[in-house]
Amino acid sequence: MKLPDLGLNIDHIATLRQARRIHQPDPLEAVFIAKNAGVQQITIHLREDRRHIHEDDVARIIKSSPLPVNVECASDLSKGGVVEILCALRPHKITLVPEKREEITTEGGLNMRSSALAETIARFKHHNIPVAVFIEPDREAIHLAKELEVDGIELHTGAYAHCYDLLHSCLPHSHNAAQSPHTRQNLAQQIEQALQALESAATLAHSLNLGVFAGHGLNYENIAPLLSLPYISELNIGHSIIARAVMVGLYQAIKDMQQAIARAAAL
Repeated sequence: MKLPDLGLNIDHIATLRQARRIHQPDPLEAVFIAKNAGVQQITIHLREDRRHIHEDDVARIIKSSPLPVNVECASDLSKGGVVEILCALRPHKITLVPEKREEITTEGGLNMRSSALAETIARFKHHNIPVAVFIEPDREAIHLAKELEVDGIELHTGAYAHCYDLLHSCLPHSHNAAQSPHTRQNLAQQIEQALQALESAATLAHSLNLGVFAGHGLNYENIAPLLSLPYISELNIGHSIIARAVMVGLYQAIKDMQQAIARAAAL
């Protein structure tokens, strides 16, 4: 079977840089390491609050990257806003995501009935930039994506990933874990339901000739079950690879993820 492409999200390299507000580590350096390790795509998120990636990062990475660059952004249509900036920079692909300043990371899929969505997509299309939308595995959202003439969908895997980590890792005992009312049996059922929803969504999107991508919360442990799902051609993974890179280096962290994906696909 053909393995899905690996898209490496390098936002958290910029997060580390911003912790000291200096020039190191440089996200652009990671692009060349990723290329040498066999990554197929670079993903970055230009947030309205610029908490990690800045527009100069986007410009340098798009100009210099030997890999396609997928930029995540919200529908900021203000003059001089994110959409205007990215239309000028013309990355390989845009993935539209919801965004709130107070969130730690993206918390869910887009509201596909947002009044700004159609205009945002039209602006990028005018500049010949392919557009994907980050959505929940929901049939209505997929049909609306098709109506808006996007090129693909990225399925939000956060619900699946969180339940998997609660069941199979030490997360429930961490000081970062919220109190979970779920039993182990209930978590196992939720994981199965989430996988079924993702499979159904991927099948529907493929039938509508939409590209099918997936991401959010994916790591070395929970990636295996996703490899049994059909039609997913791209996995976008960031935090878990960058976190492992602190211990083993970025090149080896990427190789470890590729091996985890290959092992799971071979089962």
